[in-house]
Amino acid sequence: MPDNFIQELQWRGMIHDIMPGTEEALNKQVSSGYIGFDPTADSLHVGSLVQIMILVHFQRAGHKPYALVGGATGMVGDPSGKSQERNLLDSETLNHNVACVRKQLEQFLDFESGHNSAEMVNNYDWFEGLSFLDFIRDVGKHISVNYMMAKDSVKSRLETGMSFTEFSYQLVQGYDYYHLNKHHNCIVQLGGSDQWGNIVTGTELIRRKGGGEAYAVTTPLIKKADGTKFGKTESGNVWLDAEKTSPYEFYQFWLNASDSDAENYIKIFTLMTQEAIEELISKHNEAPHQRSLQKALAEDITTRVHGKEALQTAEVVTNLLFGKASHEDVVSMSVNDFEGIKGAVDVAKISKDEFGEGIGILDALSGKTGFLKSNGEARTAAKQNAVSVNKEKVDDRFSITPNTLIHNKYVLLSKGKKNNYLLIVE
Repeated sequence: MPDNFIQELQWRGMIHDIMPGTEEALNKQVSSGYIGFDPTADSLHVGSLVQIMILVHFQRAGHKPYALVGGATGMVGDPSGKSQERNLLDSETLNHNVACVRKQLEQFLDFESGHNSAEMVNNYDWFEGLSFLDFIRDVGKHISVNYMMAKDSVKSRLETGMSFTEFSYQLVQGYDYYHLNKHHNCIVQLGGSDQWGNIVTGTELIRRKGGGEAYAVTTPLIKKADGTKFGKTESGNVWLDAEKTSPYEFYQFWLNASDSDAENYIKIFTLMTQEAIEELISKHNEAPHQRSLQKALAEDITTRVHGKEALQTAEVVTNLLFGKASHEDVVSMSVNDFEGIKGAVDVAKISKDEFGEGIGILDALSGKTGFLKSNGEARTAAKQNAVSVNKEKVDDRFSITPNTLIHNKYVLLSKGKKNNYLLIVE
């Protein structure tokens, strides 16, 4: 018998709406269920991580998870939660995005676990050969216009306008559910709370067209305690792709969570047990200034998304940039550590020819890099004992030579504890 999937989600605060009978149906036998992922970008972001974790819990409970990537629906665009119509993508871009999303999902779901192995499906496979006339005849006749107009995703757009393309989206998504119910025995669709209307349309289509059994579960849309959007920073989305959001920036996103947010996030985004989480929260409350809850959260998620080595780099960079690193720490840093700094500090490059046998510290800080406005500012900082090279204090007469370079190319310059600059010689 499967574990109680719904009960697991409830204590984690991960259920917004649930169709009556869902828990009983899932407890009765091992079942199949799915979540749809939107391939409009070549990476998922931390907002998608909520849905990924739902599928992870579904599989851990013994059920079979399907990840639907919308190669067809990505060409249409879901109006749910959108104030305006979005640009449509061409098939080449979508295929690239689908491949990237699959690679990321494989980091979390087990695609080789026997009877409940995760599977990835692409709705383009069943929509490709379906004609418009067949669709409106075999699908459209089962759902009334009145039913479709009553959906919030439609009503919210009536004043500004909505194309037939977006209006029909709920029918297209409903047909996905019907197809997976019929061909893969999926009896539950999972998703964010903004998907409730589309999911329920699918259960109606299954009931009216096929007479099958179908259920629905949605998760709350995650918001920060201050009301701002979860997963957004000043630089935009927090992506799962290390090229878009560096492991250091990713780690910092979780580390900077407020206490109340961290309490929610650690339940939603980690696989820690209820007992372990309650113990962590209690420990944190005894000494909030140590931010043990945020550290545990950041370590757990960064490791699962980017790996242990990336976590170590993120921790090294964090210590370095917040004034806790020593000269010994800097000279022992790996190439990956230095590459991880790039998104967090000002970087300048000079050629080996330009570097020659070495350059003076004032030139390194101002003339050749522009880190500081002038040689005068650099000289003043050095005379105030505020300039460091690789976290070792230097005066205004110091020269950076090839022996100063770490891995024959990197040198870390600092003014004070928190103004750091990376000079690369290559």
